[in-house]
Amino acid sequence: MKKHYSVVIVGGGQAGLSMSNCLKEKGFDHIIFEKNQVGYSWRSKRWDSFCLVTPNWQCKLPGYHYSGKDPHGFMQKDELVKYIEDYAASFDPPLKDGVEVLRVQKNNSQGVFELTTSIGDYTADQVVIAVGNYHIPKVPKMAERLPENILQLHSSEYKNPQLLPDKDVLVVGTGQSGCQIAEDLHLAGKQVHLCVGSAPRSPRLYRGKDVVAWLDQMGYYDLPIDEHPQKEKVRVSANHYVTGRNGGREIDLRRFALEGMQLYGALKNISLNGSLKFRNNLKQNLDQADAVAESIKKTIDGFIEKNQIIAPIEPPYTPVWEPEAEVLELNYEKANIGAVIWCTGYQSDFSWIEIPVFDGKGYPGHERGVTVVQGLYFLGLPWLYTWGSGRFSGIARDASYLADCIAARQKGFHPNKSNTLTSSHR
Repeated sequence: MKKHYSVVIVGGGQAGLSMSNCLKEKGFDHIIFEKNQVGYSWRSKRWDSFCLVTPNWQCKLPGYHYSGKDPHGFMQKDELVKYIEDYAASFDPPLKDGVEVLRVQKNNSQGVFELTTSIGDYTADQVVIAVGNYHIPKVPKMAERLPENILQLHSSEYKNPQLLPDKDVLVVGTGQSGCQIAEDLHLAGKQVHLCVGSAPRSPRLYRGKDVVAWLDQMGYYDLPIDEHPQKEKVRVSANHYVTGRNGGREIDLRRFALEGMQLYGALKNISLNGSLKFRNNLKQNLDQADAVAESIKKTIDGFIEKNQIIAPIEPPYTPVWEPEAEVLELNYEKANIGAVIWCTGYQSDFSWIEIPVFDGKGYPGHERGVTVVQGLYFLGLPWLYTWGSGRFSGIARDASYLADCIAARQKGFHPNKSNTLTSSHR
């Protein structure tokens, strides 16, 4: 096996495969190193009932748009894994799976990148890091105060309700994973205690169409980060919770409460005497999530009115439940809690990249994935350039852009197509 490549791609998920497709189209000599296997995160780090929250028509990997019978549906986990596997099979990428990249360095004197992998050392003219940024599951230190007889899982480890003890379940966090896992448990008949955080929620259907379809028509998914009102802060914003389950619907935590789910404010502390302590912000967090959903609707209303679109009228949202008095403390033994699921996100880990392109928080500095170190790129990060950068909808644009940047830098390379950055990439 050769030891030098024009381009090495680290990561063989949808981002790395998309990059490979674009490079292969240009005739580039390259290789992908994938630590596990194609589709690993979707297959192994998601629960059994997991499905996309964006419609299938938004799955637009380069040269491989969704072509199934349900474009407005939401692929379940197994279908999604097959979609990615079939994509890889469609163009036969130069993929080496089961290979972990342990170190990436830049040899400035020779002008090449040096990669240490689990199967040996390699060099490359250019490197694309396509490993996302969800690397290390985050679980707060206070989890150590829970007794051993309570099962603790991160959301990436949860599979289904049947594998949990026959007791109540505490779910901490209400981002997309927390809300969907809480729903999964609730529908299975489990008594769920849910710590409600500050994540916003989204409508699913509004005025005759999926909200995603409205936002797409409004051009929201083409909005570059430098034109977003929050600018780079949007990269760390929580995703809106909604579900694609059973054809797609809103997640209204107030309705869950009417049906018996116990809601609390954010988890504040765990005492050694057996008490869970919550912040006094349940109503505030529910109201704020609703306000975000209503603001999305108002934006759509304005678009409909401006463009004189004929669409059905819907009444404003009315809360179906209000917390009468917030519970600030709960004894987990008396509540019969037998499992805790930490839906508290991830932290990134790029420590194996020994090149000075990171800020104080370990996030890579870049502009549309291009770093200040010539020949080093990132792909697949949330809001790398647009909302779709970390999703199936926008990865093709980002990969195509980087492929042109790579071609422009490659000495003595004559691509099949012009390497001019066309307006379609901007």
